Amino acid sequence: MVNISIIGLFVMSVCGVLYFAQSLLLPVVLAALFSLILSPVVRWCYRRGVPESITAFVLVFSMTSSVLAGGYWLSEPISHWIEDAPRIEQRMQLKLAEMAGTIENIQEAQRKVEKATQRDTKPNVQEVVVKEPNLLSQAAQGAPEIFGGIGLTIVLLLLMLASGDMFYEKLIKALPTFKDKRRGLRIAKDIEREISRYLLTVFVINACLGICVAIGLSFTAMPNPVLWGLAAAFLNFVPYLGALIGIGIVAIVAMVSLPTLGAALIPPAIYLTCTAIEGQLITPSLVGRRLQINSVAVFLAIAFWGWLWGAVGIFIAVPMLIIIKVFSHHVEGLGWLSEFLGARDKHLPPEDA
Repeated sequence: MVNISIIGLFVMSVCGVLYFAQSLLLPVVLAALFSLILSPVVRWCYRRGVPESITAFVLVFSMTSSVLAGGYWLSEPISHWIEDAPRIEQRMQLKLAEMAGTIENIQEAQRKVEKATQRDTKPNVQEVVVKEPNLLSQAAQGAPEIFGGIGLTIVLLLLMLASGDMFYEKLIKALPTFKDKRRGLRIAKDIEREISRYLLTVFVINACLGICVAIGLSFTAMPNPVLWGLAAAFLNFVPYLGALIGIGIVAIVAMVSLPTLGAALIPPAIYLTCTAIEGQLITPSLVGRRLQINSVAVFLAIAFWGWLWGAVGIFIAVPMLIIIKVFSHHVEGLGWLSEFLGARDKHLPPEDA
């Protein structure tokens, strides 16, 4: 009973530290994950005579420049959709009223749309409205912390990549016995290999998914198909929930942008088809059994890290699960945790799985 109480207090203490120190720990975790992905590239270039610091600078500069260029290119369509959000809500209400078929609902929705239109076309009419802070104002208030975290992540990533294999050298020197040195080095190598393999594979799969979604939506009257393709690639890093959110957003935009219900059903159907093929055929065959994780554990991890660290926590939930799975696989007494996190063996019957 005492041991259970101590474990409970320890878990609560760790959660409290993770929550209140997220402004420091989140950049460190992100830099470590990116370092695991890019370290094989740095090591490969070093074996061919390229200094680690030069490779690290080129990789970090290229990645940062690509993100900035993509953000600048997407800023205009994203700001347009944010500004048009109230009108989209009103059009959605009108579409739903038309689908409901009652005259009262249709008339009420039309009055709301007309009222909003008259408000926009009467610049001389002054109104005093008390508004809650919108997304843009909230983002502006948190901009210093956000840019500080991004800067810390970039600097840490550059230093981690430029240091090469210093972490492994320090790990070998720090552990006391030869058995511990060998086990610690094996754990570190396996974590790097599995994380880099998983994230690179998922990145390629999601990029192809985004291209397919953009091409498919370009054959419809859906506005900004490239934007929705990028959104599909980005959201697909979140297992299960990302696809559902993307399909819902595309369905809403299609309903308010396309003239008929039949035409509005085509874009979400294309999105659903692409994600179904990716989720049921492509990802299982490319990722493989070794990196598959229990779907219940994935869902709980997404809920936990999302509650703890918000949107960024959702995206790092699966990599953190992989790290825990690899670590528990090599540590005596934690084999049950590795087995629980793994997916079911499909060749076994349900009662023996």
